[in-house]
Amino acid sequence: MRIPILKLHNYLLISIQTEIDDNTAIQFQEDLLSKIHQSGATGVVIDLTSVDIIDSFIAKVLGDVVTMSDLMGAKVVLTGIQPAVAMTLIDLGIHLKNVPTALDLEQGLIKLYQELGE
Repeated sequence: MRIPILKLHNYLLISIQTEIDDNTAIQFQEDLLSKIHQSGATGVVIDLTSVDIIDSFIAKVLGDVVTMSDLMGAKVVLTGIQPAVAMTLIDLGIHLKNVPTALDLEQGLIKLYQELGE
């Protein structure tokens, strides 16, 4: 299964609507980095509202996606992080300190707009 990546102006929007397995996570990482490179996107919003739990591998991939996107010049905002996901990230030592977050996709777009000074 592939996770859809939508383009809106200079931003990429991703809403993960289901629990993801290891293969889907790796495919998502590759697809997102390729899309950033192809589109020249300056910002990415990843909505995790529908993700109730994640394992250590998925958490690592998520942290890596944020770092890699930043290296490619795209700022990432995470939205809709559920309490169990937040606890898992912290328990695994994935702190994402400089990653902006928001409650939902709409607020995430506003935060991304502010972060990029547009």
